[in-house]
Amino acid sequence: MTKTERTYLDWNATAPLLPAARDAFVAALDMVGNPSSVHGEGRALRMLVEAARRDVAVLVNAAPANVIFTSGATEAANLVLTPNYRMGRTPLAIGHLYASEIEHPAIREGGRFARENVTTIPVTRAGVVDFDALETLLHNHDEATGLPMVAVMLANNETGIVQPVKAVAEIVRRHGGLLVVDAVQAVGRVPVDIEALDADFLILTSHKLGGPKGAGALVSRGEVLMPVPLIRGGGQEKGHRSGTENPAALAGFGAAARSATEEPAARNSRIAGLRDALEKGMRAATNDVVIHGAEVERVANTSFFSLPGLKSETGQIAFDLEGIALSAGSACSSGKVGQSHVLTAMGFDAALGGLRVSLGPGSTEADVERFLAAFSRVVSRRRAA
Repeated sequence: MTKTERTYLDWNATAPLLPAARDAFVAALDMVGNPSSVHGEGRALRMLVEAARRDVAVLVNAAPANVIFTSGATEAANLVLTPNYRMGRTPLAIGHLYASEIEHPAIREGGRFARENVTTIPVTRAGVVDFDALETLLHNHDEATGLPMVAVMLANNETGIVQPVKAVAEIVRRHGGLLVVDAVQAVGRVPVDIEALDADFLILTSHKLGGPKGAGALVSRGEVLMPVPLIRGGGQEKGHRSGTENPAALAGFGAAARSATEEPAARNSRIAGLRDALEKGMRAATNDVVIHGAEVERVANTSFFSLPGLKSETGQIAFDLEGIALSAGSACSSGKVGQSHVLTAMGFDAALGGLRVSLGPGSTEADVERFLAAFSRVVSRRRAA
């Protein structure tokens, strides 16, 4: 391998920019004006923003009017995770947030809820929400404080495990609560339909789909029940998120959303084949590799594994020196590499952590072969140490 040859296997952190998204982004940069202006230039940009809104809505079977654009998933999470809501013009209190133990840090931090008003929902050793625990938590919820809110991700960013969100929704409905679903890692990989999931809100972001960074969305089920705005100002996004929209980033987001709806079954079947070959090769190289979540439903592109005696940080550096870009989990923690809260929640000894390989539409058999060759060398050095 030459020093410049690299293999990118970190699509869950960010997907390479799609050509269609790049073209849409660059074309929008050449357009002058403000999408809130009423002159021709402004109206042209408004049409571009609204076209992107329609594309994102189609991706999750939502009404375009229910798509609120943000700067990304973290902002969308902080917008929706608040005790302060309105039902039309009437204030509505949300008393407590219940978030699964395996949520992304953007959710685990609780948004605008006070820390004492955030409770974690346990998961099973298989990494799936514990239904009995959720039922108990909601049964014991103090209704005098306001409605309960439950946050459960559709696909885990580390393990790729798909959560039974529809079943979670049934429990939440019985207790009159709201359901927020982080669909960031799910869109384009499994069907995401806000109506079928029975979710009140979905969180999305552009760069996981192959769109530009700096664009995301909060998608609501309707227009009546909405959170009090996080960013106030000029009243853009129907007053839900003030600030001049970023037409270039949104144009790229829309293009990426359109691409995600094109033959997803065939695309994901091919990616699943690559992932399965990768895991088969790891097991052939060593019998002590642990692949987390392999016994339950996962998105097709993700493999999260541990090797006894290999720390996450050491492993990540070792693979990087081999020319392989992979991750130790979430990439949204300022470069920190530490214990996996997901493995801890699943009941594993997370002291050593795990490593995540994530594939995408551009991944190839050659990428898998290069990874497995590097994996064998890392395993051999670990044994010799």
